[in-house]
This record gives sequence, C-alpha cells and structure tokens, in this order.
Amino acid sequence: MSDNILLTTTVGSFGKPDYLTKARGQAARGKLGATELEDLERKATAEWIRRQEDIGLDVLVDGEMYRGDMVAYFAERLEGFKIGGLVRSYGNRYYHKPVIAGKVSRPRPMTVSWFEYAQSLTSKPVKGMLTGPYTLLDWSYNEAYPTRRDAVLALAEIVRDEARDLERAGAKYIQIDEPAIHARPEEIEIAIEAMGIVTAGLSAKTISHICYGDFAAIYPQVLDLPVDQLDLAMANYGYRWLDLFDRNPFTKELAIGIVDVHAHQTETVEEAAEGIRKGLRYVPAPKLWPHPDCGLKTRTVEESVEKCVAVVEATKIVRKELAKVAA
Repeated sequence: MSDNILLTTTVGSFGKPDYLTKARGQAARGKLGATELEDLERKATAEWIRRQEDIGLDVLVDGEMYRGDMVAYFAERLEGFKIGGLVRSYGNRYYHKPVIAGKVSRPRPMTVSWFEYAQSLTSKPVKGMLTGPYTLLDWSYNEAYPTRRDAVLALAEIVRDEARDLERAGAKYIQIDEPAIHARPEEIEIAIEAMGIVTAGLSAKTISHICYGDFAAIYPQVLDLPVDQLDLAMANYGYRWLDLFDRNPFTKELAIGIVDVHAHQTETVEEAAEGIRKGLRYVPAPKLWPHPDCGLKTRTVEESVEKCVAVVEATKIVRKELAKVAA
C-alpha cells in the first residue's frame, strides 16, 4: 500500500517560539524594527519546516510565524480596511476587528514571498494559506458596501488574485479557510458564490478549512463549495459530523481532524488511528487526509510537535492495516 494514501498535513499555524512571541510584542510597542522582526519570523519558519520534515508530514505549511489573527493579517495589507477596536474572539483571546471603510483593493501580494521562502527550504510541497472572502467579511465591520454580498464578492476578487499569484509561484495546494461559513447558514449561497470566484481557473488542489460551529446547519449545501477538499474538525466533536454523511453522502476529499488542538493533552496514537478508521467508512483512503482539527497557534511548540507526531504515527498504523487487506 503506497504512502501516497492518507496524506498527512496540518491546518496551517503552529505555536510560536518564545523568542518570536517576545519579539512580536516588542515590535508592537515600537521597540523592535520590522527588519529585525522579519529575520526572527524567517528563523522560526525554517525551524518549523525542519520539524515537519523530521515528524514525517507529507504536505507542509509555513507555520504562519509572520501572522497574528487570520483576518487582521490580510486587512492590514489591503486598501479600504482600517483596524478597529479590540473584540473577544474565543476564550480570553482578543483581536482588533477590521473595518471595511472603503473600496477594497490589494496593492501587492500578501503571502507569496512567505510561501516562496518556505517552499525553498523543502522538497516536499508547501500549501498556500489564505483566509476566504466570507470569513474576511464576517469577522469585519462593513461600512462601505451596500450589502454583505457586494462586500463578499469584492473580497473574493482579491483572494482570487492572491491565489493565482500563489499558483504562479508554484503552489500545488491552496487552502482558503472559511471558519465563519456556518455563522449565518442563510448566507451559505453567498459564500459558495464567492468561493467560485476565488477558485475559478486554478489548477492547484483547493482546500477549505471549516472548524468550530454548527456544521450540521450548512450540510449538505456546503458540498457545493467549489473546492476539491473540505478540511473539518472532527476529534473535538467526537466525530459526530460523520453521522451527517449517513443521510447525505460526502462527495469531496476530506481532511479529517483526528487530534483536538484545544486540549493540552494529546490523544494516544491508537485513539488518533481510530479517528482515521472512522473516516474511512465514508471516504476512500486516497481521498482522506489525516491532520489536527485546526491550527496549532494556541499550543506551545512542544504541544504542536506532539500532536503532529500522533497524526503521523496513527497514519502509519492505518496504512499498514490497509496494506494487509490489499495483499
């Protein structure tokens, strides 16, 4: 049984090393220059590429050492946005909620240089990582466009241009995260329409990460989202979203979360392997990608490594089981 089945990956972010967390704080207070900060972000990125290779992951990410919030990062680099006050996102975590104050435009690529740097460090494929247009809108205040649909479609054109630049830079996998897609189930069609603009004409494999919320409220409509793969948190929910597939079969590739990133403790390798087995009841092995539930930025470096190791070791077990069946 080939290692080209059950490809392992992660959602995108990892815990930042202490030296980088400290440096980002200093930079925010004006006590560290942008060049010095970027040097440390590049150092941390290189460390995470090496760790992913050592762990044995198949499709890598840059680790998002240069990002804070997944929406504010892009808003800060787009014309038409301004950064608003602090709002609570979850737990005791806060971020500055962006405001769409005028017509949005993209002065220059926002992630391409980081993708190129990360990809230059490894012969394994690195995913391009973007926040989707619906989440960019839903996690911002819209003061410029007459309707939410108008705003989403304008943002979709920007994300499309970034995705095309990533593909031209060599990205074979482009992930467009939409964690807000189930926030307003009545707007699912807007999210689908916007993603159609983003992915039109791309030859890269397209992925959309959808994490915490009421996934049942948008299923099976979400299967119309024009991406190749849906990336779903499962471990945190006790795999109950798989029950939805009994009534309406899942029709895409599935990146299945098999370790819970919001718990400090990591599942045993056998528990993670059982998560893969659950997924295989609904999705064939070539279309099932094991990974952690969500980004690992809330975990320490050590916890991030531990959870990724559990994913890879669990996958080895299930690959051997499948090879025995095929023999």
